[in-house]
Amino acid sequence: MREWFLNGVIQICPAKNETKHDPAGWRNVPETSRPLDPERVAKLLAQEWETFTKATPKSGVHNKEAAKVLPMGVTSSFQHWDPYPISVVSAKGAYVTDVDGRELLDLSMGFGAMLVGHLNPTVVARVKDALDNVGTLFVTPSPTATVAAEAFKKRFGLDMLRFTNSGTESLMYAVRTARAVNGKRGIVKIEGGYHGGYDPLQVSVKPPLSAIGNPEKPTPHVPSEVTAGDVYVVPYNNLPYLEKIFKKNHKKISCFVLEPVLENLSIVLPDEGYLQGVRDLCDKYDIALIFDEVKTGLTAGARGAAGRLGVKPDLITMAKSIGGGLPVAAFGGKQKYMDAVVDGRMAHYGTYNGNPLVMAAVMAVDEICTDAAMAKAEEINDYALRKMDEIIAQYELPAHTIGFGIKGAIIWSDKPVRNYRDYKATDFQIAELSWLWGVNRGVLTPPGLDEQWLVSLAHTEADMDKLVEDFRLLAEALRA
Repeated sequence: MREWFLNGVIQICPAKNETKHDPAGWRNVPETSRPLDPERVAKLLAQEWETFTKATPKSGVHNKEAAKVLPMGVTSSFQHWDPYPISVVSAKGAYVTDVDGRELLDLSMGFGAMLVGHLNPTVVARVKDALDNVGTLFVTPSPTATVAAEAFKKRFGLDMLRFTNSGTESLMYAVRTARAVNGKRGIVKIEGGYHGGYDPLQVSVKPPLSAIGNPEKPTPHVPSEVTAGDVYVVPYNNLPYLEKIFKKNHKKISCFVLEPVLENLSIVLPDEGYLQGVRDLCDKYDIALIFDEVKTGLTAGARGAAGRLGVKPDLITMAKSIGGGLPVAAFGGKQKYMDAVVDGRMAHYGTYNGNPLVMAAVMAVDEICTDAAMAKAEEINDYALRKMDEIIAQYELPAHTIGFGIKGAIIWSDKPVRNYRDYKATDFQIAELSWLWGVNRGVLTPPGLDEQWLVSLAHTEADMDKLVEDFRLLAEALRA
């Protein structure tokens, strides 16, 4: 059950068909709801797309020009949506300005990379000092990387770590490290889970339902351009099936790679005890446990998701939130595994690894992200989630709130989402409308159901009130 406030009165909202989730996360599924009129949803969606194209003509023009030199007119396929994405020219704090001159509240925040806000003064000062007085690249050992590594070792409870330049790199090297230690090649991953561009981890990333068989026994889906190798796919929150795969194939399986909280499917929380069960099974069958914290990281809290959830993996990968907007990532973990880098069993290279420019940003983020600062941001996120709960209850929407750390989302389903199949059963049309409705009213969240909003250290309750009010107006329009 969850308490929520309506007109100053505490209401008790029992959960509907609620599966107990890890108490470190937030999920509130109301007991009652009413279906939405699909014709009204379709009508509103058409109106909002018309409004969008009228309000963003310069973004449309820019996309056509960009598409002549950049595939789809973007630098990452994630950035594209039909008919065209918004083109941004500047950002500061919690806001961005697009080519049409519109200022938008940014709740996407680089998918978590802008945790400390755009052009955070501490980050800017540290990076400027590096540019003025230190340098950008040495390709030799530097005290700057050592100091940053020591800070991360302490913060995230790592024995050793190496810096990289992207989440994809970190995942690739973490898998290679596990293979070097235990001499096995196979990988287990979560159905639907995304872990960057490394070929084996491209298996069953949001696969078509028609191609993946029984939800209790998923069939791996391998894209045509991928060389996968030996990859096993399991449902999230299903320990019995995981043990079945481990028991049958453990002599071939090197590692199990998963986000401790799935964040490419909006937010999917672990069932209570699931992650500890995973940890126990990995120990039982001598399989390395790798937590992909590229998206959770500091957005989960000051110690990351592993620290918050109380389950320690063998290896961990990080990116996005640790760099203040600069391209930096890392992998690290237990000495047993990092010794493979020490003795050369797993060679790790990279010209730009740990360069002084990004290390300056890393140290700025470490300075900024105190326990108090992260707790304050989470309070603001919880404030917004509670307000959303009120609106969902008042209008009996077939939806529920979900949150983890300083991230949150509305799930357009009256049932809890525990895995990829549940995610695919949610209402994507209303999710598109909800996103577009906000964009047209000055609130930028990631498109659809794939992502979640982020309360950065630059956001205030007043900023989140804009998100809440837009959601209230949408609820009114849906029930008009």
